[in-house]
Amino acid sequence: MSTPGRLAALSLLVLAGGLPAQTPYFPPRGEWARATPRALELDQARLDSARVLAIRSEASAPRDQAEAQRRSFGAREPHAEIIGPMAERGDPSGIVIYRGRVIAEWGPTDRVDMTHSVTKTFLSTVVGVAVRDGRIDGVRDTVRRYMPPGVDLFEAEHNRTITWDDLLRQTSDWQGTLWGKPDWADRPEGPRDGWQDRPLHEPGTRYKYNDVRVNLLALATLHVLGEPLPEVLRREIMEPIGASSIWHWEGYENSWVDIQGARVQSVSGGGHWGGGMFINAWDMARLGYLYLHDGRWGARQLLPESWVAMARTPGPANPDYGFMNFFLNTEQRLLPSAPESAVVFIGNGMNAVVVDREHDLVVVVRWISGGRALDGVIAHVLAALPST
Repeated sequence: MSTPGRLAALSLLVLAGGLPAQTPYFPPRGEWARATPRALELDQARLDSARVLAIRSEASAPRDQAEAQRRSFGAREPHAEIIGPMAERGDPSGIVIYRGRVIAEWGPTDRVDMTHSVTKTFLSTVVGVAVRDGRIDGVRDTVRRYMPPGVDLFEAEHNRTITWDDLLRQTSDWQGTLWGKPDWADRPEGPRDGWQDRPLHEPGTRYKYNDVRVNLLALATLHVLGEPLPEVLRREIMEPIGASSIWHWEGYENSWVDIQGARVQSVSGGGHWGGGMFINAWDMARLGYLYLHDGRWGARQLLPESWVAMARTPGPANPDYGFMNFFLNTEQRLLPSAPESAVVFIGNGMNAVVVDREHDLVVVVRWISGGRALDGVIAHVLAALPST
């Protein structure tokens, strides 16, 4: 084919919604290119089945997130009082991105809703920025050495050896109280009369999902960066990836601290007691797309590839978890229908961002009933892709 013929063929491919494999597409702010199933040789019926299943599998918890929290955490935890903003959620929604193109969408994808623990992935991303910029030398460093004078978060003997890696992997076993929430009161284990005198574990040796310690990571990172984490996230990540301006990241009514003479709110890592990230599905998809491309967006490497590799790597205490909130598909336990290399950012609700590099795929699913339903949606999506 002549050179003009090749250019004409390429133009037709782009107009049809396709894209050469060697030319990654990065959506500009405010838009995302779409492709017809026919252009990418997709099975429309399978995509329709994924959409229908996601909508039919709507979570059964109350839409009022404060009421949902009271019926779940509030029913079994002490100190469960809500101290941050909550909201009522919308209808189930979702987006499927394949080879950079939108191939399916359902529900109110522009609606800003709580995303609960997917917030943790934004938090670990900000820590990645601190490492990128040399504000944290390495994740194996103890956090204590980075705290300014007068900040005693890591002065207790048990807490002195906690590293950034321990906090990122939820293996720190930090002991203490933060924002009125004792560490032991989050998902307490064992008999009630032993909750306050729980056994201590050497940092790094035991995984325990614990929002008090997640909030501790946010506060420690705030002390290191010296400015509100939402501002860092917006400037260093969300603006470069073309995210909207309508997301907001909230803390608690009592999580205000003095940072270099300024009153700053330390944000929370989820909606356990309110707060966390309020965001729409498109901005969640952009975060997933950033990680699909190993921290690169266009010509810019926003996060070091080495950071993304660490985030995707399990720690010794939990083979199914990387950095927060990277849930790994080790031995396909999380999503049997997806490849083992897939990663999922998961939040209560259920909110999920599935990142599947093997298939060049990002899927956002919001307000679905649980892991089995999510796997069903992913199974339909993967069945819709070309077999070659």
